[in-house]
Amino acid sequence: MTNRREFLKKVSAGTAGVAVAGTTMGMSAKSYSKIIGANDKLNVAIMGLGRRLGAFYDPIAQKESNVELKYLCDVMQHQREKAAASIAKRIDYKPKLENDFRKALDDKDLDCIINATPDHWHTPGAVMAMQAGKHVYVEKPCSHNMYENEMIVKAAEKYNKVVQMGNQQRSSAHTIEIIKDIHDGIIGVPYRAVAFYINKRGEVPVQKQAPVPTGLDWEIWQGPAVHREYTEETWNYNWHWYGWNYGTGETGNNATHELDVARWALQVGFPNNVHVEADKRHFFNDGWEMYDTMDATFKFDENKVIKWDGRSRSGHNTYGMGGRGTIIYGSEGTVFVDRGKYILYDRNGKIVKDSKSATQEAGTALGGGGDTSTKHVQNWFNGIRGKENLNAHIAEGAISMTMVHYANVAYRIGHGFDICGKTGMMFDRAAMKLWGREYDPNWEPKI
Repeated sequence: MTNRREFLKKVSAGTAGVAVAGTTMGMSAKSYSKIIGANDKLNVAIMGLGRRLGAFYDPIAQKESNVELKYLCDVMQHQREKAAASIAKRIDYKPKLENDFRKALDDKDLDCIINATPDHWHTPGAVMAMQAGKHVYVEKPCSHNMYENEMIVKAAEKYNKVVQMGNQQRSSAHTIEIIKDIHDGIIGVPYRAVAFYINKRGEVPVQKQAPVPTGLDWEIWQGPAVHREYTEETWNYNWHWYGWNYGTGETGNNATHELDVARWALQVGFPNNVHVEADKRHFFNDGWEMYDTMDATFKFDENKVIKWDGRSRSGHNTYGMGGRGTIIYGSEGTVFVDRGKYILYDRNGKIVKDSKSATQEAGTALGGGGDTSTKHVQNWFNGIRGKENLNAHIAEGAISMTMVHYANVAYRIGHGFDICGKTGMMFDRAAMKLWGREYDPNWEPKI
């Protein structure tokens, strides 16, 4: 408990984007340059070749990135082969294909790894990579639970590695611009943000026991999760909705992004309270095992509030702004921002400025990707070289992730709870029972 409080105090020190003292995430560019030469080529591996893979083609293939893709790792044979064929159209050499990513980690010449696996592998895979001496880009959510949220930040500090979370809107030029303007007072005092995600996901098959698909290493796929017999439709994407052993619900899947933008805009750290109304509202007899609709409220110091409106399977365009985004309310105006643009309104609702960004970042499409993802990965490459500060260092990303975990815990125990705004501790015994998770003993992450 004492170590946890000390850790969270450290993390909370970085809530306004300030460097965290004593950690690699807060190192200066000069200090980073001691890790690797500023102009050295980086050898990179990708762990997990599913839907998110397309987001990494451009930042790896572009000459200015100065990287070499040494390994493509995935536990499904046909995904390795498909990835190899796709990347061959963009680079003039062949990366090695590996079923077991640990073989890549054993390569002393490998500098860094992109972890794009399912949620239950994000922290364990990142920790294993850091222990092997690799820098890490870890896709959202950076952790499966609060215990892992601590662990990944502690590991980055202990092993002195540059770790960036895949909340790519932190590298969006128009988002950076309007957040700075908000901090400079363009809408007065910001006091409330509404973050939303609206999609039209359909029915999900009911799980039933089935043979392990040809070419799938089910042992490694499950890894740190509690192991069980294979059920049909699990490995490819529906693990998101098949309970808490692998996924983190739609909140971990997508709210991570918008909640991060909301917290960034309001300049808040840990909330003081979370309240959730959530349930399964559609296709009542299908295989979806958790909420598909969530309304969450987070209260912070200075009476600031963040609301989350998540609707996975109801496509009503409530806000008239498409499928996802964040609305920030201030005493003198309002801002809407999403992955493509921002719109600034005065207090009377008149449009003052529309950025009309030319960004091509995907919104609700599976996998996503686009120019903002490219910038985000390249920012990580340059952070490793000491040429740039990270836009989403893991100590900052982990604070936003707490909101995801608080919301999921509140749903699972059936009531909201208070939180220590300084340490992030949950003031609820039932909630604290879900601080961590049970692991397969052969794969449990440790630092």
